[in-house]
Amino acid sequence: MNRDDLVRLRRDLHRHAEPGFCEIRTAWRVETELAGLPLTLRTGAGAMDLRDVSGYPDAAERAAWAERAVAAGTPADRAAFFRDHGTALVAEITGDRPGPVWGLRCDVDALGVTESTAAHHAPQREGFRSTTGQMHACGHDAHTAIGVGLLHRLADRDFPGTLRLVFQPAEEGVRGARPMVAAGVVAGVERMLAVHVGLDLPVGTVVGGATGALATTKFAVEFTGEAAHAAAAPERGRNALAAAASATLTLLGLPRHSAGETRVNVGTLHAGGGANIVPASARLTFEVRGSTDRAHEDLRDMALRAVRGAAATYGVEVAVEVTGAAAGTVPDDAVIDLVELAVKDVPETAGHALEFRRTHTMSGSDDATLFMRHVQDAGGTAAYVLVGGGNPGPHHHAEFDVDEDCLVVAVDVLERLVRRG
Repeated sequence: MNRDDLVRLRRDLHRHAEPGFCEIRTAWRVETELAGLPLTLRTGAGAMDLRDVSGYPDAAERAAWAERAVAAGTPADRAAFFRDHGTALVAEITGDRPGPVWGLRCDVDALGVTESTAAHHAPQREGFRSTTGQMHACGHDAHTAIGVGLLHRLADRDFPGTLRLVFQPAEEGVRGARPMVAAGVVAGVERMLAVHVGLDLPVGTVVGGATGALATTKFAVEFTGEAAHAAAAPERGRNALAAAASATLTLLGLPRHSAGETRVNVGTLHAGGGANIVPASARLTFEVRGSTDRAHEDLRDMALRAVRGAAATYGVEVAVEVTGAAAGTVPDDAVIDLVELAVKDVPETAGHALEFRRTHTMSGSDDATLFMRHVQDAGGTAAYVLVGGGNPGPHHHAEFDVDEDCLVVAVDVLERLVRRG
């Protein structure tokens, strides 16, 4: 795939952005772009275990996005398949001689951001602004195009070993990796990579291994009490809202940790009832993050004790659901060294002289780390590769975009990395 092909695909995906687990047209486009290549493609249960999904969209939401996908050209039978069996795909291509098994994660989902209509915003100016109410405000359209482009480049099979390309839904909210790990998609992978464009780095910059991403767990908590008349019989009620409010204040006041940086956020609190009714239900969502496993795990345990303690204080029932999770980033020097060698082999591409940096701090969280950690725990190595995107707006912003030269940079470097073995 050349630059024009990569740009064409990226812009098509950008125009039809879809949210996590509803990337139905996106999955079909990937499937279509890979048709005829000498690879195996796993979808459905072979790519994602739906039994291990949290916060999965309900049938009505998936049906609505399937209808939208059909209206945008997706065949009805393929839209129905991805609606019912999940939007994850795993493509595997094997070279013509022995070598390592590489894994590469490319995420495919968009964000609930309304894209800018400003005249200077390239997608608006060039006619590929999103039409769906969602937006690729984090570069996942670019990641998907990079993954597809890399598989096309390697279709001659003139390389050692195997490349397994993981097209992951629902990275936002860190929900999609866990069910793919549960489906065994990185079993046997020896060198695991993720790729991300942007990060306020100039085009031509390649980072061998991102560091600093925070381990995180995200929760949804349901408090269930008992309604009562707030004046006539308040003692007969059990106040779910009071329990949730107490939990909120305790969560936000949890102590920091000497083992690393920590973060706590309560995102939503909803409760039912009226001014004269003791509320019988409340729903709370929150997250904890830590820069080390110990800091994250200790904070997570404290948070759960706070939630359950608040429920006990007010005599209400509580149900806790994990809605997302990610590990921290711990890149292996051996993989960073290989990325450096690949960059040296491609000193200039797309009109840019390449600059290699060993590491770069990436704040936030990304569940690609679950793939990486799974491979590392099995004795393999991993790294999170960053490719400068020259983005004019910050990530998750209505004016986020990338310089499309970064597509070529990423594919050229990754291709060289795999061909080196």
